[in-house]
Amino acid sequence: MSDTEAVKPFKVFFVVGEESGDQLGAEVIKSLRALIGERLEVCGLGGERMAAQGVQSIFPLHDIAVMGITAVLERLPTIIRRVHLTVDAVIAEQPDLLLIIDSPDFTHSVAKRVRKKAPHIPIVDYVSPSVWAWRPGRAKKMAVYVDQLLALLPFEPAAHERLGGPPCEYVGHPLIERLSELRPTEGERSELGTGTKQLVVLPGSRTSEVSRLLEPFGQAVELIYAQDPNVEVTIPAVPHQEERIREGVRSWKVKPHIVTGEAEKFAALRRANAALAASGTVSLELAIAGVPMVIAYKLDWFFRRFKQVNRFIRFITVDTIVLPNLVLEDHSIKEYIEEEANPETLSQAVLELLSDTPKRRAQLDAFARIDEKMRLPEGESQAGKAAQIILRTAGISV
Repeated sequence: MSDTEAVKPFKVFFVVGEESGDQLGAEVIKSLRALIGERLEVCGLGGERMAAQGVQSIFPLHDIAVMGITAVLERLPTIIRRVHLTVDAVIAEQPDLLLIIDSPDFTHSVAKRVRKKAPHIPIVDYVSPSVWAWRPGRAKKMAVYVDQLLALLPFEPAAHERLGGPPCEYVGHPLIERLSELRPTEGERSELGTGTKQLVVLPGSRTSEVSRLLEPFGQAVELIYAQDPNVEVTIPAVPHQEERIREGVRSWKVKPHIVTGEAEKFAALRRANAALAASGTVSLELAIAGVPMVIAYKLDWFFRRFKQVNRFIRFITVDTIVLPNLVLEDHSIKEYIEEEANPETLSQAVLELLSDTPKRRAQLDAFARIDEKMRLPEGESQAGKAAQIILRTAGISV
C-alpha cells in the first residue's frame, strides 16, 4: 500500500432494509476496520447495530422494514419517497463504494438509480435474491448495476453464472459459524424411545405466515397427539409474533410451550426430535441442528384472490424450495405446498419422523454432509471474507 493510498479515506455507503441486514452490515464494518483501520468511513441507512459502529442512519429503519404484501401496499408511498431520499444521499456523499444488503425490493431500487446517476460508484450486493428459485431473469438484469455479489449459500455462484448474473462469490452463512449454539451437547436431546418426544412447531416470523399456518399446524398437532401422546410441543415465537401466537393457540387441545428469543429458540432446537415448520431460513437452522423436519407453505391472500396459485407455482424454477435440499443437492425433505399442507397429511409426515423410519434416517444422513458444503476454509470468517472482496472490488489491496 502506497503512502498516498494509506491516508486516503475509504467511504462506504450502506443500504439495508431490515434487521438481518443490519446485523450483517455491523459485522462487515468490524472486519473492514480490522483490515484498514481508521481509514474507513461509514454512512448510509442502518439499524441499531450499525449505529453502534458509527453509521448515522439517514432515516429510521422501521420506515421501510415492512413484511407481507398488505403492509408493503399500505406503506408504498413512504417507501418510494425513501428510495429517492436514499439515492439523493448516496449521490451527495459520493462514496468509494455502495454496499446494499438483502431486502432486494428496496435496496435494488436504490442501486439501479445510483448506477444511472453515478456509474463510477462500485456497487456490491450482500445476499443474493432467490433468482435460482423464481424470476431467474433478475440475475441478468442485476449484472447491469451490481459489480460484485456476495452469496450466503454455496450453490448461488454457479446459479448466477448459469443465469448470466453478476460475478458472485460464496462468503459463508452466519448460521454455520454458530454450530455450538445449534447442536446439542451430550444428553441434551433424548434418543427416540428413551423419554418424551420433543416436537418443535415453527409457524413463521411474518404475520401472514402465522395467520395462514398456525391453525392447520394446531390441527396437525392434535392428530399427532391422538396417535402418539408421548409428544411434547414447543413453539419458539419471535417477539413481535408472541401475542398473536399465544392468542392463536388458546383453542389448541394440545397445549404447547411457547418460548421467545433466539437463545430459547436454539435451546428448543437442540432438544427437538422433529419439527413442523414454515418454509424459510428456519429449515437451514433445523438442518444444522440435526432436526428432521416437515416443511409447509401456503400462499398469501394476493395470489389466492387473483387465482394466481398455478401461475405462481409455474414461476418456481427449482424442484424444491427447501434450503437444505438445495445446499445438499438432496431431496430428503419434502415440502407441502397449498392443499398438501393440510392437517392430516402434515400429521402423518411428522409421525414418520418421530419414529426410526427410512425417511427420518434419510434426513439425518443428509444433514451429516452440511458442514462440508457450507463451512469456509480454516481461519476464514463470513464477515472477513466479505470485507476482503469489498475492498478488492474497490481496487484496494490489503
